[in-house]
Amino acid sequence: MQLNQRFQAAIFDMDGLLLDTERLAYESYRFVCEELGLSDLDSVFYQCIGINSEAGRLVLKNGLDGIADHEIFCERWDEEYQKLTLDRPLPLKMGVVELLDYLSALAVPTAVATSTRTERALSKLGHSGIRDYFQVVIGGDVVERSKPAPDIYLAAATALKVDPTDCVAFEDSTNGVKAAVAAQMTVVQIPDLVAPSDELKQLGHIILSSLASVPRYEFA
Repeated sequence: MQLNQRFQAAIFDMDGLLLDTERLAYESYRFVCEELGLSDLDSVFYQCIGINSEAGRLVLKNGLDGIADHEIFCERWDEEYQKLTLDRPLPLKMGVVELLDYLSALAVPTAVATSTRTERALSKLGHSGIRDYFQVVIGGDVVERSKPAPDIYLAAATALKVDPTDCVAFEDSTNGVKAAVAAQMTVVQIPDLVAPSDELKQLGHIILSSLASVPRYEFA
C-alpha cells in the first residue's frame, strides 16, 4: 500500500532527519569539551539527541556534575553551534526534497515536530529552502514534555486536524521514535549518528536507510 493510500498526514523531525545538523552539533560539542579540557563525554552528547533545550540542560547538569559548570558549557556549546548554523543554508539529508515533492504532489499534509525552539526551527527550514513544504511547524518550546513523551506529535496531529493513528512519523533518534510510537503513529526511522539498539527495534517500527526509500516502500 502506498503512503497516500494509508495515511492522512506525514510528520517529520528536523535535525538529523531533514537537516544534516547533528554532526554540526557534535562538532561544536567536541570543540567545547576540548576548550574546557574535558574528555570521554560522548555518551552525554548522545543522550541530548532528540530532546528539547530544557531536557538537554538537565542531561548536561547530570552528566557534568563534579566535572564542569553545566551552565557555562551550555552557553559555550550554543555559541559554537550558532556559528555553524545561524542565518545560513544547512545541508539537507538524502532524499528530503524528493520525498517532500512526492508528498506535495499527492496533497498529503505535512508538519515538522522538532525539539528545537519554534523560532529557530523556522529560521533553519527557511534558510535551507524547505519551509514552504510544511503546513505546520511545532517546536519543543510549545509543549510541556520533551520527546520521548508523545506531546509534540500529538500537537502536530491536532494542528493538522487528523487522528494520530492516521499519521506517519519520520524520525532519526531513539527519543523521537519513542515519542511517535507513544503517539500511536506509524513510525519510520532513518538512523543518523546512532544506530537503533536491539531494545528500540522491539518497538516494531520501520527502519530505512534514507528518506529516498520512502516513496517505494509498501506500507502494511
